[in-house]
Amino acid sequence: METYQTEEEQLEALKKWWQENGRSTVVAVALALGAGFGWQGWQGYKEQQSVEASIRYETLMEAINQAARGGDTATLKTLAAELKTDYDNTGYADFAALHLASAAVRENDLDAAQQELRWVLTRNPSPELRLLAELRLARVYSAQGNPRQALDVLQAAEPGAYAAAYAEAEGDAWLLLDDSVQAIAAYERAVNLAAATDAGASDSLRLKLEALTPIPARDLRAADTSNAP
Repeated sequence: METYQTEEEQLEALKKWWQENGRSTVVAVALALGAGFGWQGWQGYKEQQSVEASIRYETLMEAINQAARGGDTATLKTLAAELKTDYDNTGYADFAALHLASAAVRENDLDAAQQELRWVLTRNPSPELRLLAELRLARVYSAQGNPRQALDVLQAAEPGAYAAAYAEAEGDAWLLLDDSVQAIAAYERAVNLAAATDAGASDSLRLKLEALTPIPARDLRAADTSNAP
């Protein structure tokens, strides 16, 4: 589950998107509800909620950084749970749930991780956030020994910018099903998709593919001959 760490950057980018675009979303909702609540009062309430949630989230990020340096996760879990409960109507609640899922994975509490990810998916998140949550949920299914469920999630999605990560997760699921042909095809697709990005394929992905496609003995003999003095 090492890919969770690299995806925290994507999660942070999504959080920044919410900070930049969340207000326009709030305005749209407020316009629809303005007749019942009054525009000024509703606008003020939502803006206050968003500001308070943002401050809480920054505190949560500090706790996450401390936990990454070897600190305990109790504070992280408490702050994330409070964000989910007290600011359920903001996007920060979704981000908090994703962080709780990540913490649960690191502690090998896969049932808790699944619960948090499924909670996010019930909230009609943004397309980007849905893709990230589904990808992580598929990995949790695989780690729980349910690769068929993982494939159901992965193959039903239009992964977009996450295509390489989805293909790699598919390869992992096929490998658990002892289908090396499908696994190799998925890993090769992941390598090709990653090659189109600045980051390229990860070392772990290349190692997975190399482990399934060892150099034939005749090629090894040829390599030895060419290197002979």
